[in-house]
Amino acid sequence: MPTENPQPLWQPDPERIAQAQITRFQSWAAHHHGAPAEGGYHALHRWSVDALDTFWKAVAEWFDVRFSTPYARVLGDRSMPGAQWFPGSTLNYAEHALRASATRTDEPALLYVDETHELTPVSWSELRRQVGSLAAELRALGVGPGDRVSGYLPNIPQAVVALLATAAVGGVWTSCAPDFGARSVLDRFQQVEPVVLFTVDGYRYGGKEHDRRDTVAELCRELPTLRAVVHIPLLGTEAPEGALEWSALTSADTEPVFEQVPFDHPLWVLYSSGTTGLPKAIVQSQGGILVEHLKQLGLHCDLGSKDRFFWYTSTGWMMWNFLVSGLLTGTTIVLYDGSPGYPDTGAQWRIAERTETTLFGTSAAYVMACRKADVHPGRDHDLSRVKCVATTGSPLPPDGFRWLHDEFAESGADLWIASVSGGTDVCSCFAGAVPTLPVHIGELQAPGLGTDLQSWDPSGNPLVDEVGELVVTNPMPSMPVRFWNDPDGSRYQESYFDTYPGVWRHGDWITVTSRGSVVIHGRSDSTLNRQGVRMGSADIYEAVERLPEIRESLVIGIEQPDGGYWMPLFVHLAPGAVLDEALLNRIKRTIREQLSPRHVPDEVIEVPGVPHTLTGKRIEVPVKRLLQGTSLEKAVNPGSVDNLDLLHFYEDLARKRA
Repeated sequence: MPTENPQPLWQPDPERIAQAQITRFQSWAAHHHGAPAEGGYHALHRWSVDALDTFWKAVAEWFDVRFSTPYARVLGDRSMPGAQWFPGSTLNYAEHALRASATRTDEPALLYVDETHELTPVSWSELRRQVGSLAAELRALGVGPGDRVSGYLPNIPQAVVALLATAAVGGVWTSCAPDFGARSVLDRFQQVEPVVLFTVDGYRYGGKEHDRRDTVAELCRELPTLRAVVHIPLLGTEAPEGALEWSALTSADTEPVFEQVPFDHPLWVLYSSGTTGLPKAIVQSQGGILVEHLKQLGLHCDLGSKDRFFWYTSTGWMMWNFLVSGLLTGTTIVLYDGSPGYPDTGAQWRIAERTETTLFGTSAAYVMACRKADVHPGRDHDLSRVKCVATTGSPLPPDGFRWLHDEFAESGADLWIASVSGGTDVCSCFAGAVPTLPVHIGELQAPGLGTDLQSWDPSGNPLVDEVGELVVTNPMPSMPVRFWNDPDGSRYQESYFDTYPGVWRHGDWITVTSRGSVVIHGRSDSTLNRQGVRMGSADIYEAVERLPEIRESLVIGIEQPDGGYWMPLFVHLAPGAVLDEALLNRIKRTIREQLSPRHVPDEVIEVPGVPHTLTGKRIEVPVKRLLQGTSLEKAVNPGSVDNLDLLHFYEDLARKRA
């Protein structure tokens, strides 16, 4: 990585820097908490990790976090895992998410858009009323602190209401998108044993209606802990027998009552990809998410009451939870339910125009698809309100930076491009948006405040301008409080802390540059990250290997230099089986229907065998490295493989593809 200082693609002008909330925060924190007044963002960041307790105290004060019981100190125990944040305090996330309803009664809190691209606003007062009504009904059903409430829902206003009502009563929210098949959903929901399930009868995607009533019936049968099922008739069908009607639960004019819970009380459960076995059920806390998202959305994304925040996401991805948290900063959030490219590739830009979006978040893959399809957002749409386009899901390639910049520059726009990177595991960003820093092509602007992000070599030495493992050396408030069904914490420990004890290792390859920016090179593990939706290989193996013709399989996801993502599925066939068109179609259909249409492989390739470690685990990461062009001796420890000859097939394939 070169250390010279190339010209930035974009520089914020003095007015933008002066008006940014992070500038005002730094000045205030200098006056009240000893933060550096000079030195800009990098000095503020250094202080935020060196004086971690003081920094988070300052964040809580700046955003006026309401602690109904005060905290004894900011950080009781800072060891990882197990850091104790704001011990002794109580609060409620939903109370903070609805605060703007006191002053902005009739302004929109939510703008809902479906594939017709018609806008449906939900005002702050209406959102508060519905949350109050639903929270009272949940309490009447016996839902209290710690009970799990699940949603099999698309990105619709009802999903936001259900999350906030669950948080209001101290329940624990968890959701999956309705394009997930029953097996994928049950692998997640069965772990947490929900007492209430919110469901739709179906959803619309790509101009078609998808009936999900059979899947919902299967979920109800396989979730014995359910006390109630709530029916949302998105396609207009009758509620199944015994289900409650959404409209009946949200019709009362009831002021919400917010259960005051401990800072580390569970807010929601998110799911990892499930690379080895069941997806990890990641528990994040009401207080941890509250302060982390206020910092991220208020200071890094520079969102406030005049903004409109649109991120293309589904309820099965952490970015949906992040989007909902836009309400914490008094921002109007835009919910889009539908295909990202319907009726054409430019659809998301049209939504940004219609909703007067100021911060538009999407995937790197969508940006590159627009470039390929000769879409011209700046020319063909009035995007004058868009001040920032943010991307995540995979690294935005250099061509994506240039294309976005040039498309907006043609219309005279001053576009801030924020490539961000974080994880479901913390439901936040490790590095990315800083409104007061320049943007360099192919780079994330800087690590986030309070996040001591470093690149380490295998021995734990920090690297600059060299590729290493992404590590975080201090606790973040939104790190998981625990995993569900992990009583001794061993799965949590081995997920992040086994490589470098006491230090979070995330599983990404990164470079920290000498000017403080960050470059992400993709996963250092075998998670499949397709269009921002992560899934583990284990899910795919389970589905595919039920087919009698498949003896064993291996799936790999590889980030491409052009921003694409190549996901081949290698199959070792049973004796006498043939990989013909019929079997190919059945493999793809199995994955589409049982798991997710996003994770249908790009290619299915017959192989002579699947390599394993000596303990019988499939070798995924070394095969991924071989396919990325790493030599065999550097990709794998030969002594750890059961049949080294099998690896030559993947080595040859990489050579042919290159």
